Amino acid sequence: MLFEVWAPFAQDRVVLWLEGSRLPMDRHPVLEDWWVAEAEARDGTRYGFLLDDGPLLPDPRSRRQPDGPDGPSAVVAPDAYVWQSDDWRGRGLAGGVLYELHVGTFTREGTFDAAAGHLGELADLGITHVELMPVCPFPGKHGWGYEGVAPWAVHEPYGGPEALKRFVDTAHGRGLGVVLDVVHNHLGPSGNHLPSFGPYFTDTHRTPWGSAVNLDAPGSDEVRAYLLGSALAWLRDYRVDGLRLDAIHALADSRALTFLEELSATVDGLAADVRRPLFLIAESDLCDPRTTRPREEGGLGLHAQWNDDFHHALHTALTGESRGYYADFARAPLAALAKTLGHVFFHDGSYSTFRDRTHGRPVDLTRTPAHRFLGYAQTHDQIGNRALGDRLSSHLSPGLLACAAALVLTGPFTPMLFMGEEWGARTPWQFFTDHTDPELAESVRQGRRREFAAYGWAADDIPDPQDPATRDRSCLDRSERTREPHARLLAWHRELIALRRTQPDLSDPDLAAVRVAYDEDARWFVFRRGDLRVAVNLGKDPATIPLGGGARLLAVWDGVRAPGADGVLELPGESCVVLGDA
Repeated sequence: MLFEVWAPFAQDRVVLWLEGSRLPMDRHPVLEDWWVAEAEARDGTRYGFLLDDGPLLPDPRSRRQPDGPDGPSAVVAPDAYVWQSDDWRGRGLAGGVLYELHVGTFTREGTFDAAAGHLGELADLGITHVELMPVCPFPGKHGWGYEGVAPWAVHEPYGGPEALKRFVDTAHGRGLGVVLDVVHNHLGPSGNHLPSFGPYFTDTHRTPWGSAVNLDAPGSDEVRAYLLGSALAWLRDYRVDGLRLDAIHALADSRALTFLEELSATVDGLAADVRRPLFLIAESDLCDPRTTRPREEGGLGLHAQWNDDFHHALHTALTGESRGYYADFARAPLAALAKTLGHVFFHDGSYSTFRDRTHGRPVDLTRTPAHRFLGYAQTHDQIGNRALGDRLSSHLSPGLLACAAALVLTGPFTPMLFMGEEWGARTPWQFFTDHTDPELAESVRQGRRREFAAYGWAADDIPDPQDPATRDRSCLDRSERTREPHARLLAWHRELIALRRTQPDLSDPDLAAVRVAYDEDARWFVFRRGDLRVAVNLGKDPATIPLGGGARLLAVWDGVRAPGADGVLELPGESCVVLGDA
């Protein structure tokens, strides 16, 4: 077997450590700063590298870290797993309904195999794609995954590489695509050994996490190749169907050909080679339509992006919250919701008080299909980054949760649910860590308390991220599914997803065709897509809504009669309905 490593920071020599033996490596005859060695190895063989007689370091391209990020790497034989779903031809994003899932809290066991046991429930619900939060190794057992340090490997407590393949295989067997959340903008502060090997990071730019990943400074060609190779490995070797790219606005990159353009072109090339659709979904707070604009038209060529503006408008309309970035949306929340449904971004060149400047750029509605934007009422960020990790279900009535579901699942964007949302889960989803470095653990604990002290929270009220109970509280309680009002909410989500699948108007990609009407004071909101109208009443009192014509009922949360010839709909408080033309 050939062992290779890029190590420009090695001064004199690199040694391959293989099951206790030490083998000198040779400089690559062609590739500068690469070192190579041939040695016998099998699946599971432990190995690592020593640079200039330094400590044993894991392989930067390690596929498995059985003892955690600080231990030796292990060989993963590429053909060790036998795929059962060889007839899988992929599932593109258009027409999809996504489900964001954290492996460590989706079940009490917190493993791929335990999560795979519930994929049938998601398929029955009508979900088309499961979006896994990051699965790369990080110190300890439990965490969100955004502090991973080995972007080619799989977190061992979840089950490791083979268990991820079993999960993907099972999902494909159920007809579900799999999307994987990957983090290219930083690596965790603990267990990150890349700086020992080469210029993976640069002080040319600074990010919220410190030195930026090196995408444009000297040595960046190899760093970009490293990240590109990791992305392709998930899509090719693990057969996932798409990648969600975390916080692309934090990728500092001044090169003419940006990393994201290069990544999108490379993924499109792989899709052509494997003959199945592959896609990239960006998380971005830039409100910039160039993110998803085709490369040949001057865009980055990513296939979709999260739309936080829609979330913020919907959240303020439902809750009335107005602090922080919600302030701009809360001034007239239904107007904000109308703007995002009709024009995607609320900030499209408008002034943002949160940023104290103008922000965003308009979307060309005539040339941009609606499925390029994801719409949602809740995500891991929007729940977990709250002080107590409280879901909407902690504050809203079942009727308002039903209204949120109607706006997301019948809206123009590709809908996404956060795990448990479909039954109005009452379990919080809190920020939890399992740092093995005591100083880092204390720093995170105090940092969390300082962050929320600015909003008036007492330190003792903020859950301790390092306390195992914080993770345990965040695990779903599946017994809720069969109890009311959860069972009714679950049935409502299933009904709306089925309607989305059977009514062509609900998958119409034409953003310009969306029509909206609302009454800010009366708190009712209606939007039209083709022959279908969706009406929600967010107020507590019944609302009289002029529809302008007769209609038939397609899906109803509370008892309501179809509007008569006068076209007036009487809608109970905190309720919603989907109507078709009479």
